[in-house]
Amino acid sequence: MWVYILKRLLLMVPTLLGVLLLTFVVVQFVPGGPVEQYLAEARAAGGGGAEGGGSVYRGAQGVDPKRIEQIKALYGFDKPAHERFIDMLGQFARFDLGKSFFQNKDVWTLIVEKLPVSISLGLWTFFISYGIAVPLGVAKAVRAGSRFDLVTTLLVLVGYAIPGFVLGVALLVVFGGQLQWFPLRGLTSSNWDELSWGARVVDYLWHITLPVVAMVLGSFAVTTMLTKNAFLEEIRKQYVLTARAKGLSERQVLWKHVFRNALIPIVTGFPAAFIGAFFTGSLLIETLFSLDGLGLLSYESVIRRDYPVVLGTLYFFTLIGLLTKLISDLCYVWVDPRVKFD
Repeated sequence: MWVYILKRLLLMVPTLLGVLLLTFVVVQFVPGGPVEQYLAEARAAGGGGAEGGGSVYRGAQGVDPKRIEQIKALYGFDKPAHERFIDMLGQFARFDLGKSFFQNKDVWTLIVEKLPVSISLGLWTFFISYGIAVPLGVAKAVRAGSRFDLVTTLLVLVGYAIPGFVLGVALLVVFGGQLQWFPLRGLTSSNWDELSWGARVVDYLWHITLPVVAMVLGSFAVTTMLTKNAFLEEIRKQYVLTARAKGLSERQVLWKHVFRNALIPIVTGFPAAFIGAFFTGSLLIETLFSLDGLGLLSYESVIRRDYPVVLGTLYFFTLIGLLTKLISDLCYVWVDPRVKFD
């Protein structure tokens, strides 16, 4: 077991290097980098002026070449690309994610600041999704082929087919715009500090309802069908017939014997689903509902070419994803002792 864990940890190194190298090549050589954006802002700030009797566009006068070199040195672009990549790997090896070009903050500080919003969305999405999917999947397996099974399957697949962003727009238009039942943006109201604890809880739930509904509706379809198929497979096995032949009630057979074995593929997926709820699928929702979380941070960093934030958050997300995958695999041994990695 320990040899297997060590091998998996060692295999994470080339995976991380490959992801970082590919992303570094893409983001470093696309047009409109931080230096170009700085120069464009400088020209825009100097444009539109007038001197004497005629109009003079100062942006056309350009920027002093020495100033350009200073800007490149400030952002680290005075070094060749391979040196910058090696320096970045050295920082990441020390878990130093660097400092944002435009926000004048460490990347770790930005992640910590944005993490509560993503955690809030992720926790609600995870627990509500599994809280609905597992009981619904069990009910569908017990009533397989019935009208209930067919109707719920249709509803689940329709919900899965609707993109969360499209659903979010519809929810905003109907419940936020026309009916005005829910706020259009933010996680809390502007007078949050003035509210009592009870009013803060109500205000928070009032703001989080639409984003969570948009994320949850399509996220439990796979888990529901997986639960149903796992239960159906277990129900048809010989030990279930033996348990029924011994005179056990259907409830005892279902919850004492079938339930534990059927939940093996679901329980082993808990770590990945739990972590994935925080960092995936929330970009469009956070942007749509103006929630200042990790998804919105990543999107704005890509748009502004804030490379330390882009690469730092990617390194952080990739490392968490690889560790979560390892934990998910180890859960197979914990849940089912028959699995041997040797």
